Amino acid sequence: MGIKERQERDREAVRRSILDAARDLFVTEGFQHVSIRKIAERIEYSPAAIYSYFPSKDDIFYALAEEGFRLLGDPAGASAHGRTPLDRVRAIFWRIYEFSREQPQYFALMFMERSVPRISREYERFAVARTRKQQVTAAIQACIDSGDLPRSVKPLVALRVLMAGLLGIAAMRLSERLAPGENADDLAADALDVAIAGLRSGVALRSAAEATACPLDDPMTTEQAS
Repeated sequence: MGIKERQERDREAVRRSILDAARDLFVTEGFQHVSIRKIAERIEYSPAAIYSYFPSKDDIFYALAEEGFRLLGDPAGASAHGRTPLDRVRAIFWRIYEFSREQPQYFALMFMERSVPRISREYERFAVARTRKQQVTAAIQACIDSGDLPRSVKPLVALRVLMAGLLGIAAMRLSERLAPGENADDLAADALDVAIAGLRSGVALRSAAEATACPLDDPMTTEQAS
């Protein structure tokens, strides 16, 4: 291995240490309570060394959010073959719930932490998130076109309704707010089934205006947005 390759490897190892330490601290102490100095102390580096990798604490969060979206992957991809449009939608949202189990720290940081910066500030960086939202809304529209969902359903509103229940249950599990003996996976499956059944029934939705933001393109909960 040449000198340049070794330097690049070492630099990537330090960058990884910064991100891992920051992720742990953001989740355990809250984004707003963590400083660059605290991250530096965790990995035994100077704050100046951290700044040579990331210009600000916000940039560290943006890098972690990018990683989170990559780890989430394409929720629509694994469900594309051999299923009805409604089965594909169900699989898409279940994959998002599974992400909360597989990557609880990333999930908590992206969807539960109230003080993180909005990724809309770095709009171009998060093209993958916009693509994911387009894929999910297209899958819901396919259900409308096939007759699985009524024409009155607005895809973006349906996306919000389906996400809300799963995000809430994931948050309950991660914050240990479930009742004794209650199974989070069963509760999440029930919530998804009930939400889909409600949409299929044609129940009038109070969310009349189509939301322009959603958890797939900004790691904010409704509580944050209010």
